[in-house]
Amino acid sequence: MEKTTLSSKGQVIIPKRVREHHRWRPGTEFILEERPEGILLRPSGAFSPTDLRSGLGCAGYAGPSKSLEEIRKGLDEDLKRRWRGGDE
Repeated sequence: MEKTTLSSKGQVIIPKRVREHHRWRPGTEFILEERPEGILLRPSGAFSPTDLRSGLGCAGYAGPSKSLEEIRKGLDEDLKRRWRGGDE
C-alpha cells in the first residue's frame, strides 16, 4: 500500500510506481467519487459513451445493406480462405 500527503494547495501526489503501472500520464483526467469510507479516484474514459449505431459509420462500407445471411456467407468464405492459408 502506498502513502501520500495532501498539500497546502489541496493536491495529492500519486506515487510514480502507481502512475507507471496504470500508464497515467500528465493531463490524465480523473473522476472523483465520494464514498462513505473515503474517495475513489478513477480515470475518466478516453472516449465518450457511444452505441452500436453511432459506431457503424466508421466501418467504411457505403453499399446497400446486407442481410444476415449475406453477412454470414461472407464471413464463412473469408474464414475458409484464411484457413487454407490464402490470406492475401
